Amino acid sequence: MPARTPFDDFLAGYADAVRARDIEAFMALYDPALHVFDMWQAAPLEGLASWRAMVAGWLGGLGAETLVVTWRQARAQVHGDLATGHAVLTFAAQAPDGRVLRQLDNRLSVAMRRSEAGWRVFHEHTSAPVAHDSLRAVLQLP
Repeated sequence: MPARTPFDDFLAGYADAVRARDIEAFMALYDPALHVFDMWQAAPLEGLASWRAMVAGWLGGLGAETLVVTWRQARAQVHGDLATGHAVLTFAAQAPDGRVLRQLDNRLSVAMRRSEAGWRVFHEHTSAPVAHDSLRAVLQLP
């Protein structure tokens, strides 16, 4: 079994924080000098304040459902105090009885650095491929 990486810890913390709608736990995964290319935002997000506002709106707008994040195809590389990782994340909104109401996939890439506070993401990029024939994002990936 491969050694656990900071990216593995990030993915687990991300999923746990989203499921719990714990904005503080979510924000603790990120570096103050954060730069995000988010697939749902036209402009890049710079710093924790803009990221926190986006996350608060996202998690606060979920209603009664539970958002479950899983991942696949995760790969990471660690070189000293820097790490990179990429994965396909699936976001599934579940009703209180566990039924999946809707779900979508995002591709995720992150760059992380180790500091006294631990490993934190300083760059994140999410995307979805675009179908050439329709110019629509493909949100269900194989």
